[in-house]
Amino acid sequence: MSELDDRELYRPEQEGQETGPRRRAWMWVVAVLAVLAAVGVVLWLTVRRGESPPPQAAAAAGRPAPVPALDAAPRGELGPDVEPIDLPPLELTDPVVRDLLRRLSARPELAAWLASDNLIRSLVASIDNVAAGKTPARHLSSIRPSRPFQAQPRGEAVTIDPRSYARYDGLADTLESMDPANLARLYSLLKPRMRDAYRELGHPEGDIDAAVERALVHLLETPVPSGEILLERQGVPYAFRDPALERLSPAQKQLLRMGPRNVLIVKDRLREIAGQLGIPAERLPAVQQD
Repeated sequence: MSELDDRELYRPEQEGQETGPRRRAWMWVVAVLAVLAAVGVVLWLTVRRGESPPPQAAAAAGRPAPVPALDAAPRGELGPDVEPIDLPPLELTDPVVRDLLRRLSARPELAAWLASDNLIRSLVASIDNVAAGKTPARHLSSIRPSRPFQAQPRGEAVTIDPRSYARYDGLADTLESMDPANLARLYSLLKPRMRDAYRELGHPEGDIDAAVERALVHLLETPVPSGEILLERQGVPYAFRDPALERLSPAQKQLLRMGPRNVLIVKDRLREIAGQLGIPAERLPAVQQD
């Protein structure tokens, strides 16, 4: 069995429970939601004056393993041209983000994330993780599904219970409700502070655009199985029975565990957002055919 890291489906008989997931599957989608929601703050700041637009970003960096490398062809800045605005320093952005994003959406999924600290730093770290195929769990520990993971027997096999998929309906619906064109504009406006946070992670070039593109492409590469997902016990945890699914990265497995309905919603919206950011269609994975 490959190293499970933090992507186990569930562990039975933990703390008196029949089944209990490590419950990390929600975390990558919160990272995506955090990216899209946090940039919303600038909608309320557009009346303020700002500095000159940042210089042209560097060419796309190679994608860290296990994510395949992107085409290294030169590209321009992601996001549409916008009038630059004046943003507070990175360490002072939390109160602004909390206050203004509450006006942007009343969704409980967003409110739960806003209760945490270092919002821009945590979302940029999450982007960096997903871009490398890793889970953003340790950066997003403030949010958990309210209901436990459930599996169900299917003859001699075990499958993920559809009720477990339903735990992520709210997150998928929140993402679907956001307008891709506005989100792309917001990304352009908030990018200076996202660059600052990205440099803090050890990326002196500050090319957050490259990380965002890698993260989007990696999630869009996640397959959507047409039938039930079968599991098998390998030691204490369960693994995907299909070797192709078991070989997916931790970030892709977490997206997959949202269930077919939610995966399709998320992937469709991410593809639209990528287009609005200016990522050419040829740089994105082909649309999966049924």
